[in-house]
Amino acid sequence: MPEIVPLPVDYGPWLTELKARIHAAQQRAARSVNSELVLLYWQIGRGILERQGREGWGSKVIERLAQDLRNAFPAMKGFSRANLLYMRAFAEAWPDTQIVQQAVGQLPWGHNLVLLSKIKSPELRLAYAQRAVDQGWSRSILVHHIERRLLDREGQAVSNFNLRLPPPNSDLAQEALKDPYLFDFLGIGDEAGERAIEDALVEHITRFLLELGAGFAYVGRQVPLEVGGEDFFIDLLFYHLKLRCYVVIELKATAFKPEHTGQLSFYLSAVDAELKGEHDAPTIGMLLCKSKNKVVAEYALRNINQPIGVAEYQLTESLPSDLQSSLPSIEAIEQALTEPDGSTSLP
Repeated sequence: MPEIVPLPVDYGPWLTELKARIHAAQQRAARSVNSELVLLYWQIGRGILERQGREGWGSKVIERLAQDLRNAFPAMKGFSRANLLYMRAFAEAWPDTQIVQQAVGQLPWGHNLVLLSKIKSPELRLAYAQRAVDQGWSRSILVHHIERRLLDREGQAVSNFNLRLPPPNSDLAQEALKDPYLFDFLGIGDEAGERAIEDALVEHITRFLLELGAGFAYVGRQVPLEVGGEDFFIDLLFYHLKLRCYVVIELKATAFKPEHTGQLSFYLSAVDAELKGEHDAPTIGMLLCKSKNKVVAEYALRNINQPIGVAEYQLTESLPSDLQSSLPSIEAIEQALTEPDGSTSLP
């Protein structure tokens, strides 16, 4: 039996720190390998582009190149004809090698194929790439946000944040709200009432949190508050980890009306008095309505003292889906990149 050696007092904390350092080093190494692979793919694609332009390379030459590369590097995946064509498209989309050293160079190749296949605009591609890097999106989450036009909807809610919150919190709070919110995952009709929508949102809380965005933590529904001996109930209560404040969400199955702000303002005052901690920022309110008149909403919020945003929700998908480029879908890409042995070439 091995002898039990008494450990120094600081051994445990030091071991924890050492594990964290090793984990961070592993992550840096993985990112470095990925960046080198993306750069290699860009260089191959650039070479194909140049030779096609200079020497008129056709598809047969690329097919032969794919075969020769696979023969020369049998242990490496990713040299299928389809993937070589995507390397060419990648180099064509990003003509400057410096771009590979930015956000797209930090993303796995599969993420870059999603960006190529689903977004035409280079600026929008880069914006989604940067967000994916910043928030650590998986490829499926990247697809989800692109298809639902996340960046087009962010920051579009009507609010008075610039008047009621100090910078930079006002900008962060505005960015945290969308307009419209898409609740097409609920499986209920357009005429559903407030309680039915609320029930469905809580039932699908994971999808709801994904739609709300990074930073939202669910606290509860129909949260009771006692004010002056009377009971009141908040539809949905969240806490935003980045803003460090409570967020009260009120659902209205009707068009926005100015009087809605009075009720929400009361709830914000009650949460600030009863729940808000010493280090919490002022509570934010969000009205989700079936529709709104933007001018009416702006006027209604102008003299409200608490920070409130107003946005629409949609129970069915109604945003246009014109993001597809001439490249195949990600499913088609994956199928095309599958090697003969059944393994995929996507890192």
